[in-house]
Amino acid sequence: MNRHRVLISGGLVMVLLILVSAIALPGAIAERDNDIRDGIIRLNQGVAVEPLTVSGQSVSLSLDIRLSHRGGVSENVSVEVRAIDADSNLLRETERLSVGSIRGNQEVPVRANLTVPREGRYQFDVRIYQSGQQVENGETTVSGVGALTPAYAESTVRFEQFETATIPPITYQISNVGESQVRLTTTTYLTNTGDMATDRLQLRIMARQADSNIIADQTTATVKTVRPGRTTEVNATLEVPDEYNYRLDAMLVRDSVVLEVASATAELAPTEPLPANTTREQVDIQASDFEAEAEANEEARGGATELTESETSQPGFGIGIGILTLFVTIIIWRKKNEWVQRNQTSLNAIWDR
Repeated sequence: MNRHRVLISGGLVMVLLILVSAIALPGAIAERDNDIRDGIIRLNQGVAVEPLTVSGQSVSLSLDIRLSHRGGVSENVSVEVRAIDADSNLLRETERLSVGSIRGNQEVPVRANLTVPREGRYQFDVRIYQSGQQVENGETTVSGVGALTPAYAESTVRFEQFETATIPPITYQISNVGESQVRLTTTTYLTNTGDMATDRLQLRIMARQADSNIIADQTTATVKTVRPGRTTEVNATLEVPDEYNYRLDAMLVRDSVVLEVASATAELAPTEPLPANTTREQVDIQASDFEAEAEANEEARGGATELTESETSQPGFGIGIGILTLFVTIIIWRKKNEWVQRNQTSLNAIWDR
């Protein structure tokens, strides 16, 4: 009986110890079980892609990949990213990264950098491996890679785009007219949309004949420092043959790199549609009618001066006619006196009789 009591008492003590251990350390048994089984890896949706460096021919893209891990331990985890041309299905670049071991419940970020040609669109295939076996995969697509601006061509200065389409970014004025040449004074509007002042910019502008694309004239002007949020005007002079239509092409250049381009028209021989049909009639336009306003004002001022002088002159025949009349009167008076003196004796004899 004593032996049975001892065994029963011992069993009860063991059960009591197990219960106490379970209450005091509730996660001990579960953690032991978790350590034994493998963890579960999932690829979070929404892989973020951002450009790192952009050159003329290629672009380096950084992919922000997030792994969600649950459970025990995942050993020898690696991530493989493949950049595939979405139009041709050609493999452009592959990157494989070792993550190592992942333990417990957590999110693991992984960065993959791939360099691809700066053109088209790409599909990025993401695969997750554990001990050499693929356990998860996903994909994301990026388009418009060719629109990324290379670092050497970045600029915050833009050709001003007015709200009304009737005002182009390049305007012109006819400042002089020769026998067959016209001098155009162009004004280009540039706006700094950034937070820093810009300098070392040049503006190249050319007049291209609209029908033949022949460059009639071109010049380069230096752009002064443009403050943030400000618009500056750049003037340039071109001399072109009269009675032709032109395209005014402007290029914003820094260190021999074209940053921005803009275009406008200069119609020195415009046409207009006839209302009766769809043919077009040449309009006889004289460029001299559009000379600089200053010259027109000067001529207007000269005409006004002459008009004032004319208004202040004497009415009638004027001073010259008056002098001539006086001179003739004197001559007649002298002739009359001479005649009287010659005939004075005869007149006295007649009176004596």
